[in-house]
Amino acid sequence: MKSRQALREQIVALLKEENFPALVELAGREPGVATTLLQFFYDPEDLLQWRALEGLGEVVETYPAQAQKIIGRLLWLLNEDSGSFGWGAAAALGEIARRQLSLVKEIVPMFYGFLEHAFSRGSMLWGLGRMGEAHPEMLAETLPLIEAALGDPDPQVRVWAAWCLGKARVAEAAPKLRALLQDGSPAKIYHRGELRRTTVGRVIQEVLDSLKESG
Repeated sequence: MKSRQALREQIVALLKEENFPALVELAGREPGVATTLLQFFYDPEDLLQWRALEGLGEVVETYPAQAQKIIGRLLWLLNEDSGSFGWGAAAALGEIARRQLSLVKEIVPMFYGFLEHAFSRGSMLWGLGRMGEAHPEMLAETLPLIEAALGDPDPQVRVWAAWCLGKARVAEAAPKLRALLQDGSPAKIYHRGELRRTTVGRVIQEVLDSLKESG
């Protein structure tokens, strides 16, 4: 078994290469991979965080036992009393739900509660989008909260709300989305392994286009 530092260094190298198959293979040999990935969930401006989220999904799809070990830790990170809030914790819960819904199905209602807090809203919207793409029925109860986030003062939250609605194929949200087409506020979005600069309006157009195609 590798030392913690050696394991972290190997994981960083694999994330930089986007080598998720090798990351999964490593997880088969080293049970601490999922736990180590939690170390990257603190900075949404860091590309490695987003690749770590995607990598976590790949790992828990093959090794769900590793997800079971970290769910409690993720929930603790979302507790403001923890003093060590990790921005990506809510997103990670959604990624786990996408890949292994049975592991977290009973606590999905807690996910909706995280939308009510500014510190976890954007992260949870990304996580719900990931879950909703695979299990759109799980978002039915919380659609009003997701749509309400389209009016959030933070443009990044507006982007993730729109993105979430698009991933869950919520065609009924199209009128509210169209109202934001002229929103030129800068934002970022993680797409195909890269964190790209964009605007709220551009993301809205992409979401509307995807809804039209899926309809």
